[in-house]
Amino acid sequence: MIELIKQIPVANELGEGVIWDHHRQRVWWTDIVNSKLYRYDPANDELEEFTTPERLACFAPVQGQEHLIAAFASGFAFYNPDNGKLDWIRKIEEDNPGTRLNDGRTDRQGRFWAGTMVEDRDQASNRGSLYCLDADLQVTKTIEELLITNSLCWSPDGQIMYHCDTPTQKIDSYLFDPESAAISEHMIFTTAEKGCYPDGSIIDAEGYLWNAQWGGSKVVRYAPDGSVDLELAMPVSQPSCVAFAGVNLDLLVVTTAHQDLSAEAREHEPGAGDLFIYQTDFAGLIESPFKSAT
Repeated sequence: MIELIKQIPVANELGEGVIWDHHRQRVWWTDIVNSKLYRYDPANDELEEFTTPERLACFAPVQGQEHLIAAFASGFAFYNPDNGKLDWIRKIEEDNPGTRLNDGRTDRQGRFWAGTMVEDRDQASNRGSLYCLDADLQVTKTIEELLITNSLCWSPDGQIMYHCDTPTQKIDSYLFDPESAAISEHMIFTTAEKGCYPDGSIIDAEGYLWNAQWGGSKVVRYAPDGSVDLELAMPVSQPSCVAFAGVNLDLLVVTTAHQDLSAEAREHEPGAGDLFIYQTDFAGLIESPFKSAT
């Protein structure tokens, strides 16, 4: 059973990066294009909005701290939305101005990963890459030659990493060494249907991958072998990211967008850009906060 129980009318141009902060019991997400960060308390139906100092692509809580680890368009930083404090860690691809950071999340050990996407092909001298930020705040480049990095998540045991380059319409899998963060044995996990572009993903407690499919008006749950388990049809064409939330981790939260939709299309999708919350019979996993040694 999957039932829509809440639609938050935020009309984000590019809603993205949704996460469940288990410690604070809050849903967070970003509107990248409009430099907005949202924090929602589902227990009290309270929504807060913050203006970010730069376009914010993805982020995660930091263990034992009030600030977030953030991947802004131009690099990694610690950021506290409550007081606006911003501490840059490292700028990314300053020699490649046609790219910006995009999708990311923490692995099971608490390292923060985020990748860049090509935003302006005329300016970009190279394609984007996937980066790992470790506890010592060292940045390592991993996968290269990416157009739009997305779908980053890990199996429950942390030994498989999932990732995609959205224009390929394929979600890839890699063997992952939890200790060293080394990746190997690249395989194609699954291929989306025609017209569907894999965006943000999350892994549930059974090890199934849930993927928001941009242009496909749906969220798809894939079994560990890559086969389609179920499809959740949505009333908007551009679902962008998913997370499990709530006390029991049984709420599926989906960000959406109205970016590049025509006026006519928006008339047929009045909820485009809203946040959708579904009650499910499934359960997610507690995502690790970023674990910093500093």
